[in-house]
Amino acid sequence: MTLDLLIPSQLAHALLPDLLVMAGAMVLMLVAAWDRESAARQRRVGFGAMLVVVVAIAATVHMAVGGYTAAAGGVIAVDGYRWALDLIILLSALATIALSIEQNARDGILTAETHVLVLFAAAGMMMLAAGRDLMVIFLGIEIMSIAIYVLAGIDRRRARAAEASLKYFLLGAFATGFLLYGIALIYGATGSTQLNEIGAKIVHFKLYTHPMLLVGTGLLLIGMGFKVAAAPFHMWAPDVYEGSPTPVTAFMAAAVKAAAFATFLRIWYEGLYFLTASWVVPVSALALLTMFLGNVVALSQRNIKRMLAYSSVVHTGYLLVAIASSTALASTAMIFYLFAYGLATFGAFAIVMTLQPDGDAPALVSDYEGLWQTRPWLASAMAVYLLALLGFPIFGGIGFFAKWYLLQAALDSITGLVPLAVAIVLTSVISAGYYLQVVRAMFMSPRPEGAREPAPMGGMTRAVIGVTAVLILALGLFPSQLVRYSSENGLHQHPYSPTTGMGLPPGIRP
Repeated sequence: MTLDLLIPSQLAHALLPDLLVMAGAMVLMLVAAWDRESAARQRRVGFGAMLVVVVAIAATVHMAVGGYTAAAGGVIAVDGYRWALDLIILLSALATIALSIEQNARDGILTAETHVLVLFAAAGMMMLAAGRDLMVIFLGIEIMSIAIYVLAGIDRRRARAAEASLKYFLLGAFATGFLLYGIALIYGATGSTQLNEIGAKIVHFKLYTHPMLLVGTGLLLIGMGFKVAAAPFHMWAPDVYEGSPTPVTAFMAAAVKAAAFATFLRIWYEGLYFLTASWVVPVSALALLTMFLGNVVALSQRNIKRMLAYSSVVHTGYLLVAIASSTALASTAMIFYLFAYGLATFGAFAIVMTLQPDGDAPALVSDYEGLWQTRPWLASAMAVYLLALLGFPIFGGIGFFAKWYLLQAALDSITGLVPLAVAIVLTSVISAGYYLQVVRAMFMSPRPEGAREPAPMGGMTRAVIGVTAVLILALGLFPSQLVRYSSENGLHQHPYSPTTGMGLPPGIRP
């Protein structure tokens, strides 16, 4: 069914999953404010938020299998790429709320608004995945960011949480200025904020070297670089990841990255594709810097949350390779990679949450020494997650194939990204130094006397750990269905033909 987005009722239909999440968040916000804070209310609102997410997942599946499309143009997308990213975002929100219900009860956080903020952040992320207009994308970024700023400091009793929230807010506001100014310059050069019209006007008026357009594109790249934590715009990530509640850290590492890269790829692929010759070099340089800097700093970390923060920076570098490759395979590889990375990230942070010391004490790698001797299934699951992030074959499950398809996207690129493919391999080898450090501590070191035992886990935390570990291993053995789904729902709209060279950006050769 083709929807006409100029008709309000059909536009609302196209936005059905997003509107359900927003409406559910507003209702639950009233419920959360209705009574005084208590553990029972926190759990009640949390279960309500999970129900909202499940309904939104059902609506997303309905839109995906119903074959809905939109007429040419429009401010939002109605395509498989959007539905695939929506499912990743919603599943991340579901896991975050499940972990937060039990973590909040353990830490004495009675603020039920935590779960409402997760819903608002997810709604902003879904708007990012749908946006085909720079103003819609900016609105989605702000809805997501404001909710995440508050979530980072939701534990008002901890100084580290307040520090994380303030740093994220100040640097986020600074980056938003670059983003908005870049949008303004692109609009000034092309007269439009819709991605398809921007691309058409670049070709029609031959704006390939227009100074205002190039400066606007550069400012947009800086703003998006902050959102995805690309070096050198990653300075906020370690402190914010360490200071935030662990479920929120997982949400930022997986869902925020997925949403930001979803819109990053769509902007570059649908709007600025014909400027490839101008932006491929800076994006490639960002990818190289991010991969190597993140790995080098991660090697020296003894705090596991900071180590995983720099690991997240490294994975940003890998995903920037997909942006730079400028092919339809890039979107396939990105969907696959974001799903695999999300599974490993949520599983790893669920275990970090279980082993997290009380109060402001840091979560150290040494806390994992000898874990195999007391909690063998926890140690085994953590090993699976770390090996998946490393991209280790068989025991890393789906993580190996995620790296493989990124390498294919780089090697098949029209922009010649063989050096970036080599960099992915080299930096993956370097990352073994810190991922295997934790595995060694769990399996090869004795358990220290008097070591703190893991906190009792609730049923939902066990479910998150069990489901993510099983999916990583099962999809690693049978990845074909996920590969097919990712391929069918990638972006295929750009006009370049590898056979004829029709639509090839100036300065690029097939």
